[in-house]
Amino acid sequence: MKNSTFYAYIAPFVVFMLLLCLGDVMATLGWSNYFLAQPKYWIFPLQTVVCGGLVAFYWRRYEFKPPQGWFFASAIALLVLGLWLAPQELLKFPPRLDGFDPTLFPPGSLLYWGNLGMRFLRLAVVVPFLEEIFWRGFLLRYLIKEDFLSIPIGSFSWFSFGGVTLLFALAHWGPDFVPALLTGALFNWVAVRTRSLSSCVLAHAITNLLLGFYIMATRQWGFW
Repeated sequence: MKNSTFYAYIAPFVVFMLLLCLGDVMATLGWSNYFLAQPKYWIFPLQTVVCGGLVAFYWRRYEFKPPQGWFFASAIALLVLGLWLAPQELLKFPPRLDGFDPTLFPPGSLLYWGNLGMRFLRLAVVVPFLEEIFWRGFLLRYLIKEDFLSIPIGSFSWFSFGGVTLLFALAHWGPDFVPALLTGALFNWVAVRTRSLSSCVLAHAITNLLLGFYIMATRQWGFW
């Protein structure tokens, strides 16, 4: 297996996580400047540009074909959305108001629309691509066979399925751990059933886009 193909599957996700860690560190340093103290307002756009650029750069290395089982993938997307919203909507958990608030910028201004547009681009396009490329395109197969490209998308073993489910949840550690654990299993199921990386991206993108609309409607910025 060529190293460049290996890097293509892991680099966008690794860079994304490193930038996320950078933002967390910056937020703890007690900056007097508001935007340095609140790095999400520049880290998120930076992630969008850099990680989206990496996905585009490596595009020909990925195994994207027309989605299969798009109805099934869409149904899973809606189920996953319900799992993420259930604590607030059904169990009456406190609203999650602390997070990326686009109204920090004057509504209707270029900064408002630019920052919000980058946030939705990150949420509904960049994250679904880079996460599915890594979790379902790479790791779900790598935990079965080191030469992961020699086996098809959606190849199954209990060790791989369970390992990716758990690691996906740990990557979302915090109040979303349980929904993320179930989401990891459901998106793995999409991969196993459809054998299509495009279908995994489709399911993830639908969930995230609808979540974005919910966030804007309820102002629960903590879901970002």
